[in-house]
Amino acid sequence: MAQFHIKAVNRDGETIEEDRESPSESLLILSLQEEGLLPIRVAPAGSSPFGFLRFGRRGSKISHKQVTLFTRELLTLLEAGLPLDRALTVLLELTEKEPDFNAMIGKILEKIKSGAQLSDALEAQGPVFSRFYLNLIRAGEAGGALEVVLDRLTQYLDSSKELRDTVTTAMIYPIILVIMAIGSLLLLLTFVVPQFTEMFDSAGKELPIPTQIVVGAADAIRSYWWTAIPIFAIVSGWIRYQRSDPVRRLAWDGSMLKLPLFGDLMLKFQVASFSRTLATLLSNGVPLLGALSIVKDTLDNRLVAQKLGLAVESLKEGGGMSAPLMEAEIFPSLAMQMIKLGEESAQLPEMLDRVATTYDKEIKISIQRLLAMLEPVLIVGLGIMIGGIIISILMAILSVNDLAF
Repeated sequence: MAQFHIKAVNRDGETIEEDRESPSESLLILSLQEEGLLPIRVAPAGSSPFGFLRFGRRGSKISHKQVTLFTRELLTLLEAGLPLDRALTVLLELTEKEPDFNAMIGKILEKIKSGAQLSDALEAQGPVFSRFYLNLIRAGEAGGALEVVLDRLTQYLDSSKELRDTVTTAMIYPIILVIMAIGSLLLLLTFVVPQFTEMFDSAGKELPIPTQIVVGAADAIRSYWWTAIPIFAIVSGWIRYQRSDPVRRLAWDGSMLKLPLFGDLMLKFQVASFSRTLATLLSNGVPLLGALSIVKDTLDNRLVAQKLGLAVESLKEGGGMSAPLMEAEIFPSLAMQMIKLGEESAQLPEMLDRVATTYDKEIKISIQRLLAMLEPVLIVGLGIMIGGIIISILMAILSVNDLAF
């Protein structure tokens, strides 16, 4: 019997987190479902005290792109009139050149042929499909509208990918600038400055302070460059350690939202993600209480998720969602007013869609403004640092010439 750490949600939307024994992960998931619990995470219990120093993470070999492709192609085949098992067989033939992806589809097909629901077959694949994805599939199966759900899932995945691609594309140029800046400084300090060091030493005169600083930095980099590796390991491990504990993670995420410029952008990401996910769930028949519990666990920022928990508690007591969120003062005023209006007019899914669209545009505008500020700062900063090094060398050369005359 293996020990597993589970996190699940009951019918009242309450989160249960504990350790349990089971012969296998799949049997434990089935056992939780029979108890009326909705598994969020099931993982082997126990870890090394220094586990936070491990790099990378164990996860699915199936990418977000492949999940989107699977959803879109399955929808296309079902709309063409193929039964589910035949559609999966066709997908199996289409993915022969992708071993991991092909193996996953084969396992799903086996489950379907043995009489399992599609949602159960997908859930058996581990972390490949999110809780959000699985609950939408279940809602589609219960309402006999699997194709409609797959269509909305495809739109959701495409919108999420588009937003991520926008951010990634926007960050390419600043990253290139930073790499060039670091590379230029290292080139100057490790190859150019040492060429003058012997001349300065033979002059027998004390160098100007700026030159001493530059020469000292060059010597330190050449002699102790290897310390960058353990420093990077320690810093990365410390960050993972801070994010591994719920209390420290909460404080960390809260501090991230307070960062100048970047904090506001992070919050807008959370608002857009929250609104789009909740709108999709509500549009597909998932009750508001269950939908909020799902959304709470899909948000990256734990502070925002904690504040969202206030709305969950309010709904359990018969209250509304917007009032506790407004009291928490975590979401921007515009988003809260739109959500409140949607709640009062019984058009919450439609209004949440508008909030997501609005903040998608806000994110793109914020990124453009941030880049407009960041690019000249990086360029000027690089120029100042390189200019400072050159000036310090010229000062030393002039001082040596004065000594010669």
